[in-house]
Amino acid sequence: MHPLASAIAPLLAQLGATAVPVEDREPSDVLLYWEGAPAVAVRLPGAELTSALDRLIAEVEAELGAALPELPRADKQRAVRLLEERGAFTLRKSVESVAKALGVSRFTVYNYLNRE
Repeated sequence: MHPLASAIAPLLAQLGATAVPVEDREPSDVLLYWEGAPAVAVRLPGAELTSALDRLIAEVEAELGAALPELPRADKQRAVRLLEERGAFTLRKSVESVAKALGVSRFTVYNYLNRE
C-alpha cells in the first residue's frame, strides 16, 4: 500500500471513506497524487451509506445501548448533549433530523439543548 494511503487512513475512517488501489478505482473515486503520479484513489461514501449526522447518531445509540426513540427522556437529553459535544448541531438541518431520530419535536430538541 502506498505511504499516502497509510497517512490518510485515520481521516478516511472518520469520513466513512476507503482507500482503493489506483488500478481498482471507479469514475466517482477521488484520485490523489504523490509527487505528480497517481498514488491512491479515495472512495467516498455514497448515497447508500450514512451521512455524517447518521454516523454520529449511530455512535450515540451504540454508546447508550438503544435506538434513540426507545430511550427514556433522561437518556434522550443525554443523547442530545452527546451529539452537541460531537458537533452534530453544526450540520445543516440537524435539529430537524435529530428530532425525527428521537421521535420528538424540534421544540423539544431545542429545550434539551438549552438545559444546563
